[in-house]
Amino acid sequence: MIDFITHTIRSFFRKRLVCIFVLMLGLMWGCDKEIRNPNIPEIFLNVTLDPNSTIYQPLNTVGGWMYLTSEVPSRGIIVHRVTIDEFVAFDRIPPNEPDRCCQGTVCTRLLVDGYYPFAKDTCTQTMYSLLDGSIFEGEGRYPMIRYNTLYSGGLLRIFN
Repeated sequence: MIDFITHTIRSFFRKRLVCIFVLMLGLMWGCDKEIRNPNIPEIFLNVTLDPNSTIYQPLNTVGGWMYLTSEVPSRGIIVHRVTIDEFVAFDRIPPNEPDRCCQGTVCTRLLVDGYYPFAKDTCTQTMYSLLDGSIFEGEGRYPMIRYNTLYSGGLLRIFN
């Protein structure tokens, strides 16, 4: 009788263990990885700045934002201070149709001024959220290109 109970308990736990293992594998393989935007070339970025200095005065307060210049193929960066310790940074390249409104070597960029807390593609009129880069209003498949940010020791590092 004890052997039967022991065998039943072991069988029960083996089945559960197999189910948990299969579930974990499914979760690992089934998670969507971020889809790379084919419209945007790979851009290397590694910038460190002091957002509390007078040079970056718009970033001194929560809700502040400003444009930073960067090297081609980027069209610049929008940096936004979300909280005291949290920043987001996005490329100013319109993510869905970046070359639609180019005239020679001059192309449109995402603009914030007058639209805060959104960035607007003035060519397609699509609006993007400055909190997460998602499309707020308009057409498109891709969100804004977001860079990693690390705020530590009073310095902000923006990188990919």
